[in-house]
Amino acid sequence: MTDQAVDAGGTTVSEKGRRPAAVSALTGSQFLGRTRELKELRADIDRAGLDTLAGRKAPRARVLLIAGRPGSGRTALAEELVRKVADSYPDGVLRARLTEPDGTPVPTERTARDLLTALELSAPAGADEDDLSERLREALATRRTVLLLDDAADAQQVDSLLPETPDCLVVAVSGGPLTGITDVRPCTLGGMDTKSALELLDRFTGSVRITVDPRAAEGLVEICAAQPAALVLAGAWLAHRPKSAVADLAKQLHTDGDDGPVLERIFRLTYAALPSAAARILRLLSLAPAGLVDPHTASALAGCSVGAARTTLDDFTELGLVRAVESPLPQYEVPGCLLPLLRSLTETDDRVAELQLARARMLERTVRLLVSCRAITETDSSPAREKLAGMPRALRFPNPRAAADWLSIRRPALLAAARLAVSDGELDTLARRLMAALVRALVAHVGTQAAAPELYGIHRLVLDVAERRDLPREKAAALLNLADLDAQTGRTADALARYRAALDAGREANDPYATGRAMESVGGAHQELGDYDRAADWYGRALAQRLARDERADAARLHGRIATVHTYAGRYGEALRNWRSAVTGHRRTGDVAGQARALSEMARVQEYAGRPEESLVTCQEAVEWARRADDVRLQAALQLRLADTLDRLGDPTAARLHRTAAERMLGDELPESASTREHDRNACEIRSAAEED
Repeated sequence: MTDQAVDAGGTTVSEKGRRPAAVSALTGSQFLGRTRELKELRADIDRAGLDTLAGRKAPRARVLLIAGRPGSGRTALAEELVRKVADSYPDGVLRARLTEPDGTPVPTERTARDLLTALELSAPAGADEDDLSERLREALATRRTVLLLDDAADAQQVDSLLPETPDCLVVAVSGGPLTGITDVRPCTLGGMDTKSALELLDRFTGSVRITVDPRAAEGLVEICAAQPAALVLAGAWLAHRPKSAVADLAKQLHTDGDDGPVLERIFRLTYAALPSAAARILRLLSLAPAGLVDPHTASALAGCSVGAARTTLDDFTELGLVRAVESPLPQYEVPGCLLPLLRSLTETDDRVAELQLARARMLERTVRLLVSCRAITETDSSPAREKLAGMPRALRFPNPRAAADWLSIRRPALLAAARLAVSDGELDTLARRLMAALVRALVAHVGTQAAAPELYGIHRLVLDVAERRDLPREKAAALLNLADLDAQTGRTADALARYRAALDAGREANDPYATGRAMESVGGAHQELGDYDRAADWYGRALAQRLARDERADAARLHGRIATVHTYAGRYGEALRNWRSAVTGHRRTGDVAGQARALSEMARVQEYAGRPEESLVTCQEAVEWARRADDVRLQAALQLRLADTLDRLGDPTAARLHRTAAERMLGDELPESASTREHDRNACEIRSAAEED
């Protein structure tokens, strides 16, 4: 979200086929005024810094600072500067906003991850701030890129993201100087020059009202202190009153007195003219996550229809109260300079209970949209699709592609909604439902791996709520999910600590699923760390629980995991006993594929133990069960193992027959001459399949 400015980008055409007046007034050139500031900023790019003067090469990117109050057009100036210098930076422009709409600084961890995503680079879920910042600097080290950091709260935020190469340029926007960053001279913004300010008013009012009374127009510019945001509101006010002269507005502002900043005075004038229903909607927009609003959000906040909300948002756009965002879907943002004014109005004009009810309606609508977004990916006969059919038409998506597009476009607002719901503390039930629906929608449309960074953040929010509300079952689930993501990204020690914490929470909740899952995962973490004795011990504890609950399929799988760690430790006798138990367990549950895999691993251990004849017999039995399971790849891998065993037993003719059979099964997937390395690769696949949950 950017400050209100005179930039004309991001216009959309409304449903009625017309361009909102307040936006169309700005569609001439893309920028007005600030000629001197632009010249100084461009000259500052090539200015010799302290390092250059000292005879050293600049170690980091040049930082240009644009400082000004919200509403001064500081973001628009930064964007114009970036447009003018972009050709010198062929690797593009990266943008990040460093402060939330409520004034909270954005964590560097989130900003760095978003910038890496913009570069189409992945970063491990759960990576800390230092790791992500380092990855970003490494990514920018070989690029010529412009980094636009909007609304920086302090120097530390900017310093953590600075590329360590002079080939990049950083344009920072803040409310004041960023003390602590060396060799930075702020370009401090005041009002626009009078000529540009008059031209801006002209775009709203037309030239006649300006030329008829130029002195009144200049007086209005003076009253507005030539601030772009104030001039936009003044111009929109005049555009909606074609019979009013510029002097009428200036007179009214004088009549209202000089109490408060000029932006606030003009805003009050615009707000006072709104119908009561529209004024209420405008106030409630201050509750929108990340300052981003779509018709559904406005509709839920105000308790009105989606169509009425869309019409009102278009009206607000004409009045300069919101800005239409360039997007395939209707989306708007509240100018940052107006948010404090809206929040002040909610404090005086709305009761706390009404605001909380509006938040609850917004979260409930978001949950229903997320449920619909996921349900459209299900088959026609699924319960989710049947439930979807009963939803109002406005909450349904026509097809999975439309749902995926909505999820992608609204993802920043959805994640912000989750964070706000948790920080609120009064709507934890809705917050938990929202996060559960968001996780399911992301997994359905993006996939677990691709959505891992977002999922990690959501699970941390779930953990916050569970700890605040003392919900051990939810705490255990959140810890397990976080630990799984830690384990997938190689942070095994962190995963182990979280698995043990999940075990404690599961025991407190008396949740056998959570405790069994946690014990098995603790064993898996110890196995990954190479501590096979502890891994076998924890697997054994999980096995005892499964046997006590007569969960035979899980018990058979755990026998296989115990056998695997004994194999790694070289305890082949223990391994064989557990593989026999696994085979028996799979046979009793009717799991033919599981039985085939267990037999294949048992044959491998027999071979390791120096018993090739027994291995040959077991492997042949495994082939038969793999055939019954219709597992072609497993059959082929076993045929290769038979071939290798027969080679070692001195029967090359039989070995060649088995190798040919494997090639025939896999076709082009197998190289023409099956080597031992290929055999080992397939063997690894077998082991991996045997250990799957």
